[in-house]
Amino acid sequence: MPKISRTLAATLILATLAATALAVTRHGLGRAADDAAVTATTPPVLAVAATTLQPITLPVRLGASGNIMAWQEASIGTEADGLRLTTVRVNVGDVVRHGELLATFAADTIKAELAQDRATLAEAEALFAEARDTARRARELQSSGALSAQHIHRAMIAERTAGARLAAARAAEQKQRLRLAQTRVLAPGDGVISARSASVGAVLPAGQELFRLIRHGRLEWRAEVAASDLAKLKPGQVVRLTPVGGATIEGRIRALAPWVDLRTRNGLAYVDLPAGTSAQAGMFARGEFEIGAGQALTLPQTAVLLRDGFSYVRCIGADARVIRTKVSVGRRAGDRIEITAGIDTSARVVASGGAFLGDGDPVLVLDDPSAGH
Repeated sequence: MPKISRTLAATLILATLAATALAVTRHGLGRAADDAAVTATTPPVLAVAATTLQPITLPVRLGASGNIMAWQEASIGTEADGLRLTTVRVNVGDVVRHGELLATFAADTIKAELAQDRATLAEAEALFAEARDTARRARELQSSGALSAQHIHRAMIAERTAGARLAAARAAEQKQRLRLAQTRVLAPGDGVISARSASVGAVLPAGQELFRLIRHGRLEWRAEVAASDLAKLKPGQVVRLTPVGGATIEGRIRALAPWVDLRTRNGLAYVDLPAGTSAQAGMFARGEFEIGAGQALTLPQTAVLLRDGFSYVRCIGADARVIRTKVSVGRRAGDRIEITAGIDTSARVVASGGAFLGDGDPVLVLDDPSAGH
C-alpha cells in the first residue's frame, strides 16, 4: 500500500476516537445534570424539628459501689451453762424492744439450788447474830475482869468467822439469783432480729449465740471509693444508690473511714440509709455522690439513638439531608443528656424521630423546639 494511504488511515482513526470521547463526555454530563435534577426534586422523607447543643447546669457526681450492712449488729447469746432451751419467742425479721423476752431456759435445777442457798444464808445470819451478841457481851465484861483475855479473844474470832460465813452465803445466794435471771434471754436494745440459731430442746454451753440483732433496724451503705476521690467527699453530702433489683434510695454520708485498703487502694464511705426502704443487709448496691455542679452541653434524650452499645445522633447537613454521627454521652438530668464529644456546638441534629431515617434521607426542617431554653 502506498505511504500516503497509511497516513490517511491513521488520521481517520484518531478522528474517530476523538469523536467517540466527545460523545461519551456529553452523555456523562447530561446524566449528571439529570441526576441533579432528580435530587433537587426528591421529596423529603420526614418533617423533623432541629435542635442544637444547649448549655445547662448539671450536678457533678462520683460513682461508687459497695455492700449494704447493719449499722450495728448485736450478738445475743446465753450466759447459762448446760441448761435446756424451753421456749423461743421470736424469729428472723421480728421487731423487738429493749428488754423484751426472746427465749427461756429450764430453771428447775437453779430454783432448787437457790432455795438451798437461801436456807444456808438464813442459817449463816442466825449464827452471825449469835456470835455478834456473844462478842458484844465479852467486850462489855472485859473491863470488869469477869472473863479471861483468851475467852474474849475466842468470842471476837467467832464473830468474825460467822460474819465471813454470812458474806459467803449471801454471795452464793446472789449467784443463784443471777443464774435464775440468765434463764430469761432479753433483747439488749430495740432492733430487728437478723439471725436465729436457737432451737427448742437444745442444751447449750455458756457463750453460745442464739440471735443476732440489727440495732434500731438501722442500715448503712459502705461504699468503696478510690483513694484519689476521697478528698471530694465530706459528711452530709447527698448520695443516691440503687440496690440490685431494688428502687433508688437517697442517703447521706455519715463518716469516712480513716484508712485506705492497701490491696485495693479504696477507702470506705459510710452512708446512712432511711428506714422503711427495700434495702436489706447484705445487698450489693451502686450509687453516686453529689459533689457539686457544673455547665454541660446537652441534647434532648429523644435526639440520641443507641445502636450496638454506642450513641448516635442524626445531624442535618446544609442540603437538608441527615447523617448518622457517633457521639459520646455523659450525665443525664431529666429529659436532657450531656454530649461530651462527636459534634460541635453549631451542629443541627434531629430532635426526635431519628430512628425512622437513614443516612442521606432528605428532611423538611422545622423550627428548633429548644430555642430560647
